[in-house]
Amino acid sequence: MKNSLLTTILAASIALFSQCNSAPAEPNSDLRAPAYPLVTIDPYTSIWSFSDNLTQTPTKHWTGKNMPLLGVLRVDGKSYRFMGTEEKQYINIVEMANVNPWQGAYSYKEPKGNWQSLDFNDSKWDKGNAPWATPEISKKGTIWETKDVWVRREIELSDSDLSQPLLLKYSHDDIFELYINGIEVVKTDYVWKNNVIVPLNDNVKNALQSGKNIIAAHCHNTTGGGYVDFGIIKEADIPQYFTETAKQTLAKVLPASTIYKFEAAGVELKLTFTTPLLCDDLNLLSRPVSYVTYEVASLDNAKHDVQIYFDTTPELAVNEKGQEIGSELYEKDGLRFIKTGTKEQNILGKRGDDVRIDWGYLYLAGNPSRSNMMVTNISDSKATFASQGSLNNSVDASLPSDMNKGMTVLSYSEDLTNSGKGFMMIGYDDIYSIQYFGDNLKCIWNENYTSIEAAFAAAEKDYQKTMLRCAKFDAQMMEDATATGGKEYSELCALAYRQTIAAHKLVRNKNGELMFFSKENFSNGSIGTVDITYPSAPMFLYYNTELAKALMSFIIEYSESGRWEKPFAAHDVGTYPLANGQTYGGDMPVEESGNMLIIATAVCVNENSAAYAEKHWDVFTTWADFLLDKGLDPENQLCTDDFAGHFAHNANLSIKAILGIAGYGKMADMLGKKDIAEKYTKAAKEMAQKWEEMDADGDHYKLTFDREGTWSQKYNLVWDKLLKLNIFNPEIAQKEIAYYKTVQNKYGLPLDSRKTYTKSDWIMWTATMASNPEDFRTMVSPVYKYANETTTRMPLSDWHETVTGNSVGFRARSVVGGYFIKMLENKYK
Repeated sequence: MKNSLLTTILAASIALFSQCNSAPAEPNSDLRAPAYPLVTIDPYTSIWSFSDNLTQTPTKHWTGKNMPLLGVLRVDGKSYRFMGTEEKQYINIVEMANVNPWQGAYSYKEPKGNWQSLDFNDSKWDKGNAPWATPEISKKGTIWETKDVWVRREIELSDSDLSQPLLLKYSHDDIFELYINGIEVVKTDYVWKNNVIVPLNDNVKNALQSGKNIIAAHCHNTTGGGYVDFGIIKEADIPQYFTETAKQTLAKVLPASTIYKFEAAGVELKLTFTTPLLCDDLNLLSRPVSYVTYEVASLDNAKHDVQIYFDTTPELAVNEKGQEIGSELYEKDGLRFIKTGTKEQNILGKRGDDVRIDWGYLYLAGNPSRSNMMVTNISDSKATFASQGSLNNSVDASLPSDMNKGMTVLSYSEDLTNSGKGFMMIGYDDIYSIQYFGDNLKCIWNENYTSIEAAFAAAEKDYQKTMLRCAKFDAQMMEDATATGGKEYSELCALAYRQTIAAHKLVRNKNGELMFFSKENFSNGSIGTVDITYPSAPMFLYYNTELAKALMSFIIEYSESGRWEKPFAAHDVGTYPLANGQTYGGDMPVEESGNMLIIATAVCVNENSAAYAEKHWDVFTTWADFLLDKGLDPENQLCTDDFAGHFAHNANLSIKAILGIAGYGKMADMLGKKDIAEKYTKAAKEMAQKWEEMDADGDHYKLTFDREGTWSQKYNLVWDKLLKLNIFNPEIAQKEIAYYKTVQNKYGLPLDSRKTYTKSDWIMWTATMASNPEDFRTMVSPVYKYANETTTRMPLSDWHETVTGNSVGFRARSVVGGYFIKMLENKYK
C-alpha cells in the first residue's frame, strides 16, 4: 500500500515537474503587422521586415534604411531564399560626398535667371565642399544655416558612361528640387530622405553629353536639420545566387518572438526571432543578444539533406556606407564570432533622429561544433554555400574598408540534416550607451558580464531556459490580454510589446540609480521626453514598477540638481544618446508637470507606499503648486496633442493638471500629511466642478473652453478611474464615450474635431474609460483594422489617418506601451 502511494506521489511529482518545464501551447495571432519585429535590442539595433513576405523587401532599420539579413535553405543541393533580398550593388560614376569629397558652386540667395541650365554663369557664386548641411546633421562639408541653398555641380561623363543605364543618387532634408542640364529630375514636398536612387528618364538621357554636364539643386530647410548631396551611379554586374524562394505559410507576432513558417522541396522551416525583453529580469532585458531559431521537418516523410545560411553586412554598424569598417572572425568563450564595426569608433559621436549607430561592434555568434562562418566579398560566401552547403571559416584579407568600393558580407551556415534544428545569435556591443551630463554610461548588462563574449556565452548556455521563459510569457500575456480586452486587443498588445521596450536603453547614473532612457523615434530624436514616458508608462507600471520609476529618475534629478530651474517639469534631457540638458525648442509646462505627478501617483499605488513620493517631495510640491496656479485654464502653450496647432483653454490639458494635483493630494494622504492632502484634493475637486461648467456643450464636452461645437478625446480622465481619485463626475466620461461612438471613422476615433487623424495610444486610453467591454471593443476594433490593413508599411505608427488608414507621421515609438492601460486597469481593480 505504501509503495503504491509513493508511486502515485512520484508520478504526480514528475508530471508536475514536466508541466512546469514544458513549453505551453503557442498562441495564435491573425494580425498582419504593418512591419514585423525581428531583432529588437535598442533604438539602434532594431531590424524589421516591412512586408508581408519575408523575401519581398530587404530587412530594414525602423528609420527605413536597409539593415540587410539574408536567409537561405538548401534542400538536397538546391537553394531557396526565405529571408531578405539579394541587394543590388552599384558602382559610382560621380561620387557623393560620403564616398569622396566634391566641390560645387553655391548660393544662399535666390539666383536670378535660369540657374538650372548648363550654360548659366555661376562664377560669382561661392565655392564649397559637399555636403551642405546644418551643424547637427554633419560637420563635414559646408555649413548651411540659412533657409535655402542653391548648388551647382559640374560633372564629366565619358562616351562609355553614357552607353550604360545611369541612375541618380541623392540625399536631402527638407524640400528638394534637382535638375540635370536644366531638366527636372526630382521635386519633393516636405520630406527628408537619404541615398534615394532613381533611374534617369529618356529626356535626361538625351540631354546628357560627353564631357561637361551640370547637376543643379535647390533645398529649402523648413525646420530642424538640413542636408544636400548627390551623385551618379550604375548597377554592378553581380550574379544572383538565390533567385528561387521558399513558400511562406505563416507570419505572426507574439510579445517576445516573431514566428515564420516556410515550405520548400518537401521540407518545412520554422524560423523564430526572439529578443528576450522580459521586464521582470533586467539583466535579460538589457543583454544585447537576440536569438534566431530554425527548425526543419520533412513534409513528405523522405530523408532530406538540409543546410541553412544567413548573411548580413557591416551596414548594421554604420550610419552611412562610406564609413571605413573592419571585420574579424575568431573564437572565444566556446563560441565562434564574426565582429564588425567602423575603424573610427567615435563613441557617442552622433545624436539625432534619423541616424544609426557607428560606434561599437555588431556580432554574429554560434557554436563552432555546429556552425561555420566567412567574411568575404558580395559573391564568394553565397557561391560557396550554393555549391557546397557549407562555409569554410575564413576571412578575405583583400576586402576594401569602404563598402562603396566593395561590399563585405558576414555569413553563417549550419548543417541541419541530422539535428533538424539550431540557433544563431546576433547582438551589438555599443561600449557606451548614453552620455548623462558629461558622464558616459554603459548599459547595465555590463554589471553581470566581463565582456560581450561572456554575455553571448551566457546567452548560449541559457538558450533553452530563456526560450521557455519567453514562450510562457507569450502565452500568459496573450491569455491575459484576451481576457481583458478581446482577441484583437491582445494581438495589438503583442505587436506593441517589443517596439515599446526597444525604443529605450537601460543604464545607471554614478549614484547607482536606474535610468531608462527613451528615444523619441521619428519625431525629433529627443532623449527622455516626458510626453513619451507618459503614454508608454502603463506597460511598465503593469510589468515592473522599477522601470516606470527609471523613466522619470533623470527628469526628477534634472530639477533637484538645480540644472533645470523652472517651476515645472522639463520636456526632455537632450537629443539621443546625449542627455546633457533639454534641447527641445519649447516648454510644455502644464503637460509635463501633470504627466510626472500622475505617473508618480501610479508608482505609489503600485507599491502601496508613498516612500517614492517622500524622496522627491520638494520637487513634486513645486510642480503641484505650478498646476494649482496655471492648470485649470491653461494659457496658449505646447502640449502633446498640438499637431493642428497649439491653443489656450485646452480642456483635456486642464484635466491632466487637475488629476496631477489630485495625485499629489493622494500621495500626501498616503504619507500621513492630512492637511496637505485635504488642501490639494479639495482644490482638485473644486477645479473639476468648474471644468464641467466651463466645458459642457450639450451631449459632449468641448475641445477648448471657448469653442462651442468642438470636441476632443478626454483620455486623461482615465486616471481618475484607475487611481480611484474620484475627482470628476463619472457621468462625464460616459457621456463622452457615447458621443465618441457617433464620430469615429473606419480606422478609429479622431484625436479631436479639427482633423481626421488620431493617436492610437490615446484611443486605447479613451476606450478604457468605457463602463462596459462592448464599448471598449467598439473603439479598439478600428485600431486593429488600421494595423491590419494600412498600406504604410513601417513599425507601428501611433499617428494615423482614420479615413484612409495611412500613417501621418511617427513610427517605432514607445508610446504604444500605452495600449496596456486596459490591462493596468485590471491590476488596480
